[in-house]
Amino acid sequence: MIRFFQLSTHSTYDLLRHLADSWGLMIMALVFLALCLWPFRPGGRAMSRDAALSIFEDDSDDA
Repeated sequence: MIRFFQLSTHSTYDLLRHLADSWGLMIMALVFLALCLWPFRPGGRAMSRDAALSIFEDDSDDA
């Protein structure tokens, strides 16, 4: 009788833990780096300036 390879619960946990420790850390580092560099993208300066100065614009309707 041929027996197929079957992972036990413990080895499934170890596999997921290993993937989270290696690839999860790499993904989190890449997301962190992308979020840190996001304000410095081309066109970001104008958008940041517009957002910063938007609170001083007069949007009231004095009708």
